[in-house]
Amino acid sequence: MAATMNLDTCKVSLVVPAYNEEQAIAGVLEAVLTVLRDAGLADFEVLVVDDGSTDRTAEIARSTGAVKLIQHPRNRGYGAAIKTGIRRARHPWIAITDADGSYPNERLPELLAAAGDAAMVVGARTAADAAQSWLRNIPKAVLRRYAEWLTRTDIPDLNSGLRVFRKDAVQRLLKLLPDGFSLTSTLTMALMHNDEDVRFVPVGYAARIGKSKIRPLRDSLNFLMLIIRTGTYFAPFRVFMPPAATLFALFLLSAVYDVAVLRNLTEKSLILLTLSMNLGIYALLADMMHKQRDETA
Repeated sequence: MAATMNLDTCKVSLVVPAYNEEQAIAGVLEAVLTVLRDAGLADFEVLVVDDGSTDRTAEIARSTGAVKLIQHPRNRGYGAAIKTGIRRARHPWIAITDADGSYPNERLPELLAAAGDAAMVVGARTAADAAQSWLRNIPKAVLRRYAEWLTRTDIPDLNSGLRVFRKDAVQRLLKLLPDGFSLTSTLTMALMHNDEDVRFVPVGYAARIGKSKIRPLRDSLNFLMLIIRTGTYFAPFRVFMPPAATLFALFLLSAVYDVAVLRNLTEKSLILLTLSMNLGIYALLADMMHKQRDETA
């Protein structure tokens, strides 16, 4: 049975990234402050990272005296705001949530209690009351399956923005984490590749207040590129060996056709053989370097 955490000994910094969330942020801050005060924590702080908002987001957050406001002079991205919050956090446990009112923040104490000796607990949007757009779910499902294949682990929710994690487990990964919306996805994969204990707790999800900042097509493509990049960093063999094997299979088919029909080995077959061998060798070298890096880390 997984270990749990005693909340009366837990010290947590809640990071709330915000960009043009004047419609929702007051309600979100009021709710999280109430939840954390009632949780019986040893200590907590709430850090609002205003990511260059052009509306009244910073003004509203500042008027809530119980939170610490950090401002970016320009919009740098969701991930950059999270990383700023992590660097400025005082406590060993970090929690994050969105400022748009979509996450059930009353579940934060439950996520903290579930952490125990784990590196991270993710609020997985798999509960019956998790309302998500089917259009956005399609690319997410494809990318989640690919991430599961890379990590060889079941991932109920790759990029949930409601989670808690140990600061020391994440701090050394900050340079790897992107500045955009894919920070949470990359963080999930990175900790799993490092064999850290990542747990998932089903939570609900509501329609956000205000206009979404996500652009499905562009962000899904960026999402895919970052997953491939992260996979290359942590699991190069699983990224490069399948295409190398595919190219070698195409070489075999081409060579059989050349010999049986054309009675001669063509340049096309030789190119396929060369590409497959080069990619296979690259996969082996990258995997060796990855293992050597892990041994010396």
